Amino acid sequence: MLKSSIFLLPRFPLSSPSHRTICFTKMSTAPGPLSPKFIPVETSEIISVSKSDGFRFSFVSYNILAQAYVKSALFPHSPAPCLKWKARSQAILTVLKSLGADFLCLQELDEYDSFYKRNIESVGYSSIYAQRSGQKRDGCGIFYKQDCAELVIEEKIDYNDLVPSIQDDTASVDKEANLPAGGSKKLESKDVSLKNSRADRGDLNDPRVRLKRDCVGIMAAFRLKDPCQLIIVSNTHIYWDPELADVKLAQARYLLSRLAQFKLLVSDKFDCSPSMVVAGDFNSTPGDQVYQYLISGSSLVGTLPESSDDMPVSLCSVYASTKGEPHFTNCTPGFTGTLDYILFSPSGDIKPVSYLELPEPEASDVQVKIEVVKELS
Repeated sequence: MLKSSIFLLPRFPLSSPSHRTICFTKMSTAPGPLSPKFIPVETSEIISVSKSDGFRFSFVSYNILAQAYVKSALFPHSPAPCLKWKARSQAILTVLKSLGADFLCLQELDEYDSFYKRNIESVGYSSIYAQRSGQKRDGCGIFYKQDCAELVIEEKIDYNDLVPSIQDDTASVDKEANLPAGGSKKLESKDVSLKNSRADRGDLNDPRVRLKRDCVGIMAAFRLKDPCQLIIVSNTHIYWDPELADVKLAQARYLLSRLAQFKLLVSDKFDCSPSMVVAGDFNSTPGDQVYQYLISGSSLVGTLPESSDDMPVSLCSVYASTKGEPHFTNCTPGFTGTLDYILFSPSGDIKPVSYLELPEPEASDVQVKIEVVKELS
């Protein structure tokens, strides 16, 4: 599903009348080119800012669905030929190019070296990439236009780094107490048959095994070439299984901790206070524990591994702060709901100016897909 927003970021302190505008976009796994419409945020402060007062850039987050996870049974509304790599790769590339975004945050990005890197960079982008640990072939990538931003520093986030924090005598991680509030295991599960079978997850009573899920993220500081101000961009993909909600929450805590440390590093090194944009597939629905933690920064569970370096940052959801979270960002027979978000630091330095219009459940193309899902249920 397509998602987007525009933000304001002052070029100087907030007392300055000069502002720059930031445009954010969110995409889905739709295989064909789309023509989304941006809706302005209705606030007098934002409407009064002219384009000449600031700098505008666009930001896309898109789980492009790794080819290894493409199964016709999970996408019955898609013609079989469209699911083949040759067709899918070209369709995704067409969508990415047509968006013309200044930043592309892609999850489940496989074939990075063999296809995406050279093809997307051929139209003016540079890129950084973090592949998943173990035998996984996909990962998270950030593509950025060279004429818009300059990479100054980057770090990879490997959630397997949580494993050493578990001591040999640590009690088993609570598997039931931390399930998302109001969530159903069956309903929250996303494409369960698509992922590794639960029989291959190892001994989940061993917290070291439980936390080793081979998930990654990436974060980087960029210098925007006009007006030469730093911004931190992060892209991540949180573990999928709703039965391991405690692991997802541990990963969210680690993400915020790493982001806080990274922000301090950037601030000290470049003598600035950078704004932050965090995008990704969080495999978590609005209102559950992961979502609440991401937008509050407060620890909700005492059984998770504690870290003396835990310094959460403050984040706000683009859509929640404008029109409300969408009805869904994932539509498959296994699950239809919202799992993907674009978050930003609501410090006053960055504000949404517009967002991408999303299809409603009653839209004709959505209804066709839902009817197919019902027939298969």
